[in-house]
Amino acid sequence: MRVFAIADPHLSSRDPKPMDVFGASWQGHPEAFFEGWRRVVREDDLVLVPGDISWAMRLEDALPDLAAIAALPGRSVLLRGNHDYWWPSLRRLRAVLPEGMHAIQHDAVRIGDVIVAGTRGWVVPGAPGGDAHDERIFRRELHRLQLSLAAAAKLGPGTLVVMLHFPPTNPRGDASEMLDLITAAAPRALVFGHVHGEAPVYVPTIADTVVRFVAADALRFEPALILP
Repeated sequence: MRVFAIADPHLSSRDPKPMDVFGASWQGHPEAFFEGWRRVVREDDLVLVPGDISWAMRLEDALPDLAAIAALPGRSVLLRGNHDYWWPSLRRLRAVLPEGMHAIQHDAVRIGDVIVAGTRGWVVPGAPGGDAHDERIFRRELHRLQLSLAAAAKLGPGTLVVMLHFPPTNPRGDASEMLDLITAAAPRALVFGHVHGEAPVYVPTIADTVVRFVAADALRFEPALILP
Protein backbone atom coordinates (compact mmCIF):
# COMPACT_ATOMS: atom_id res chain seq x y z
CA MET A 1 0.00 0.00 0.00
CA ARG A 2 1.37 3.36 -1.05
CA VAL A 3 0.45 6.54 0.84
CA PHE A 4 -0.41 9.76 -1.00
CA ALA A 5 -1.60 13.14 0.26
CA ILE A 6 -3.43 16.11 -1.19
CA ALA A 7 -5.09 18.89 0.81
CA ASP A 8 -7.57 21.62 -0.06
CA PRO A 9 -9.73 20.12 -2.81
CA HIS A 10 -12.33 22.86 -2.09
CA LEU A 11 -15.18 20.98 -3.78
CA SER A 12 -18.65 22.47 -4.18
CA SER A 13 -21.01 20.05 -5.94
CA ARG A 14 -24.26 21.42 -4.51
CA ASP A 15 -23.49 25.12 -4.95
CA PRO A 16 -20.54 25.43 -7.36
CA LYS A 17 -17.93 27.97 -6.34
CA PRO A 18 -15.33 28.59 -9.06
CA MET A 19 -11.86 28.69 -7.56
CA ASP A 20 -10.09 30.47 -10.41
CA VAL A 21 -11.05 33.76 -8.76
CA PHE A 22 -8.17 32.90 -6.39
CA GLY A 23 -5.62 32.74 -9.19
CA ALA A 24 -4.71 31.14 -12.50
CA SER A 25 -3.38 28.05 -10.72
CA TRP A 26 -7.01 27.05 -10.04
CA GLN A 27 -8.07 27.01 -13.68
CA GLY A 28 -9.58 23.65 -14.58
CA HIS A 29 -10.57 22.92 -10.98
CA PRO A 30 -12.24 20.69 -9.80
CA GLU A 31 -11.81 18.43 -12.83
CA ALA A 32 -8.04 18.66 -12.46
CA PHE A 33 -8.31 17.34 -8.90
CA PHE A 34 -10.23 14.23 -9.95
CA GLU A 35 -8.05 13.64 -13.01
CA GLY A 36 -4.85 14.00 -11.00
CA TRP A 37 -6.08 11.52 -8.39
CA ARG A 38 -7.08 8.94 -11.01
CA ARG A 39 -3.76 9.36 -12.79
CA VAL A 40 -1.57 8.22 -9.90
CA VAL A 41 -3.67 6.43 -7.25
CA ARG A 42 -4.42 2.70 -7.38
CA GLU A 43 -7.18 0.78 -5.61
CA ASP A 44 -4.83 -0.53 -2.92
CA ASP A 45 -3.41 2.91 -2.07
CA LEU A 46 -4.23 5.28 0.79
CA VAL A 47 -4.78 9.01 0.25
CA LEU A 48 -4.68 11.57 3.07
CA VAL A 49 -6.89 14.64 2.59
CA PRO A 50 -5.93 17.12 5.31
CA GLY A 51 -8.67 19.69 5.21
CA ASP A 52 -10.72 22.21 3.24
CA ILE A 53 -12.58 19.41 1.55
CA SER A 54 -15.89 21.11 0.72
CA TRP A 55 -17.28 24.63 0.67
CA ALA A 56 -20.64 23.29 1.92
CA MET A 57 -22.10 24.77 5.08
CA ARG A 58 -24.14 21.70 6.10
CA LEU A 59 -23.26 18.01 6.19
CA GLU A 60 -26.05 17.05 3.79
CA ASP A 61 -24.66 19.48 1.22
CA ALA A 62 -21.14 18.11 1.64
CA LEU A 63 -22.19 14.48 1.09
CA PRO A 64 -21.99 14.67 -2.74
CA ASP A 65 -18.41 15.94 -2.43
CA LEU A 66 -17.52 13.13 -0.04
CA ALA A 67 -19.14 10.60 -2.36
CA ALA A 68 -17.16 11.96 -5.31
CA ILE A 69 -13.89 11.45 -3.42
CA ALA A 70 -14.95 8.01 -2.18
CA ALA A 71 -15.66 6.95 -5.79
CA LEU A 72 -12.01 7.56 -6.70
CA PRO A 73 -9.43 4.75 -6.51
CA GLY A 74 -8.00 3.83 -3.11
CA ARG A 75 -9.04 4.54 0.46
CA SER A 76 -8.91 7.95 2.11
CA VAL A 77 -8.55 9.60 5.51
CA LEU A 78 -10.08 13.06 5.98
CA LEU A 79 -9.15 15.85 8.38
CA ARG A 80 -11.08 19.04 9.05
CA GLY A 81 -9.83 22.32 7.60
CA ASN A 82 -10.72 25.87 8.60
CA HIS A 83 -13.27 26.10 5.76
CA ASP A 84 -15.01 22.80 6.49
CA TYR A 85 -17.97 24.44 8.22
CA TRP A 86 -20.13 21.43 7.34
CA TRP A 87 -18.07 19.10 9.57
CA PRO A 88 -20.34 17.81 12.38
CA SER A 89 -19.43 15.73 15.43
CA LEU A 90 -17.03 12.95 14.57
CA ARG A 91 -19.59 10.30 15.52
CA ARG A 92 -22.22 11.77 13.21
CA LEU A 93 -19.71 12.12 10.37
CA ARG A 94 -18.42 8.59 10.64
CA ALA A 95 -21.96 7.27 10.56
CA VAL A 96 -22.48 8.59 7.01
CA LEU A 97 -19.03 8.24 5.46
CA PRO A 98 -18.92 6.10 2.32
CA GLU A 99 -17.13 2.77 2.42
CA GLY A 100 -13.35 3.13 2.30
CA MET A 101 -13.41 6.68 3.71
CA HIS A 102 -12.25 7.50 7.23
CA ALA A 103 -12.02 10.68 9.33
CA ILE A 104 -9.96 11.70 12.34
CA GLN A 105 -10.16 14.70 14.64
CA HIS A 106 -8.61 14.14 18.06
CA ASP A 107 -7.97 10.43 17.63
CA ALA A 108 -6.17 8.14 15.18
CA VAL A 109 -6.97 5.38 12.72
CA ARG A 110 -5.07 2.32 11.50
CA ILE A 111 -5.21 1.41 7.81
CA GLY A 112 -3.16 -1.75 7.37
CA ASP A 113 0.28 -1.05 8.83
CA VAL A 114 -0.20 2.73 8.59
CA ILE A 115 -1.42 4.69 11.62
CA VAL A 116 -2.76 8.16 10.81
CA ALA A 117 -2.95 10.84 13.50
CA GLY A 118 -3.40 14.59 13.38
CA THR A 119 -5.48 17.68 13.96
CA ARG A 120 -6.46 20.82 12.08
CA GLY A 121 -3.88 23.08 13.70
CA TRP A 122 -4.15 26.87 13.59
CA VAL A 123 -2.17 30.06 13.14
CA VAL A 124 1.11 29.46 14.97
CA PRO A 125 2.04 32.07 17.60
CA GLY A 126 4.33 34.66 16.07
CA ALA A 127 2.73 34.47 12.64
CA PRO A 128 1.87 37.85 11.02
CA GLY A 129 -1.58 39.05 12.06
CA GLY A 130 -1.96 36.55 14.90
CA ASP A 131 -3.72 37.69 18.07
CA ALA A 132 -4.89 36.39 21.46
CA HIS A 133 -7.89 34.68 19.88
CA ASP A 134 -5.58 32.74 17.56
CA GLU A 135 -3.44 31.81 20.55
CA ARG A 136 -6.43 30.24 22.31
CA ILE A 137 -7.41 28.19 19.28
CA PHE A 138 -3.81 27.10 18.75
CA ARG A 139 -3.67 25.86 22.36
CA ARG A 140 -6.84 23.84 21.81
CA GLU A 141 -5.43 22.32 18.65
CA LEU A 142 -2.17 21.52 20.41
CA HIS A 143 -4.14 19.57 23.01
CA ARG A 144 -6.05 17.74 20.28
CA LEU A 145 -2.78 16.73 18.66
CA GLN A 146 -1.59 15.36 22.00
CA LEU A 147 -4.80 13.31 22.24
CA SER A 148 -4.39 12.09 18.68
CA LEU A 149 -0.80 10.99 19.17
CA ALA A 150 -1.74 9.23 22.40
CA ALA A 151 -4.54 7.41 20.54
CA ALA A 152 -2.07 6.44 17.82
CA ALA A 153 0.30 4.96 20.40
CA LYS A 154 -2.52 2.74 21.69
CA LEU A 155 -3.00 1.24 18.23
CA GLY A 156 0.29 -0.62 18.59
CA PRO A 157 3.33 -0.71 16.31
CA GLY A 158 2.99 0.64 12.81
CA THR A 159 4.07 3.37 10.42
CA LEU A 160 2.96 6.66 11.97
CA VAL A 161 1.85 9.45 9.65
CA VAL A 162 0.76 12.85 11.01
CA MET A 163 -1.40 15.23 9.05
CA LEU A 164 -2.32 18.83 9.82
CA HIS A 165 -4.32 21.36 7.86
CA PHE A 166 -2.29 24.41 8.94
CA PRO A 167 1.51 24.42 8.73
CA PRO A 168 3.17 23.51 12.05
CA THR A 169 5.24 26.70 12.07
CA ASN A 170 4.97 30.30 10.92
CA PRO A 171 6.35 31.44 7.54
CA ARG A 172 9.68 32.38 9.15
CA GLY A 173 10.17 28.86 10.43
CA ASP A 174 10.28 29.85 14.09
CA ALA A 175 10.06 27.05 16.64
CA SER A 176 6.57 26.04 17.75
CA GLU A 177 5.19 23.71 20.38
CA MET A 178 3.23 21.87 17.71
CA LEU A 179 6.37 21.16 15.73
CA ASP A 180 8.14 20.09 18.93
CA LEU A 181 5.33 17.66 19.70
CA ILE A 182 5.47 16.15 16.24
CA THR A 183 9.26 15.92 16.32
CA ALA A 184 9.10 14.04 19.61
CA ALA A 185 6.61 11.58 18.11
CA ALA A 186 9.05 10.89 15.25
CA PRO A 187 6.46 10.03 12.58
CA ARG A 188 7.48 8.47 9.29
CA ALA A 189 5.76 11.36 7.51
CA LEU A 190 4.12 14.74 8.17
CA VAL A 191 1.83 16.46 5.65
CA PHE A 192 -0.01 19.80 5.71
CA GLY A 193 -1.69 22.28 3.35
CA HIS A 194 -3.86 25.41 3.83
CA VAL A 195 -1.55 27.96 2.17
CA HIS A 196 -2.30 29.01 -1.42
CA GLY A 197 -0.88 31.19 -4.14
CA GLU A 198 2.37 33.04 -3.57
CA ALA A 199 2.16 33.09 0.23
CA PRO A 200 5.40 31.88 1.83
CA VAL A 201 5.46 28.39 3.33
CA TYR A 202 8.18 27.04 5.59
CA VAL A 203 8.66 23.27 5.31
CA PRO A 204 10.57 22.10 8.39
CA THR A 205 13.16 19.36 8.49
CA ILE A 206 12.61 16.53 10.97
CA ALA A 207 15.17 13.73 11.13
CA ASP A 208 13.99 10.58 9.30
CA THR A 209 10.56 12.14 8.65
CA VAL A 210 9.16 12.86 5.20
CA VAL A 211 7.69 16.38 5.43
CA ARG A 212 5.50 17.59 2.55
CA PHE A 213 3.42 20.65 1.84
CA VAL A 214 0.45 19.23 -0.09
CA ALA A 215 -1.99 22.04 -0.90
CA ALA A 216 -3.78 20.98 -4.10
CA ASP A 217 -2.81 23.98 -6.20
CA ALA A 218 0.84 23.68 -5.16
CA LEU A 219 0.77 20.05 -6.34
CA ARG A 220 -0.94 20.96 -9.62
CA PHE A 221 -3.79 18.80 -8.34
CA GLU A 222 -1.89 15.51 -8.42
CA PRO A 223 -1.62 13.71 -5.05
CA ALA A 224 1.94 13.61 -3.73
CA LEU A 225 3.49 10.20 -3.08
CA ILE A 226 4.47 10.28 0.58
CA LEU A 227 5.39 6.66 1.30
CA PRO A 228 6.10 4.31 -1.62
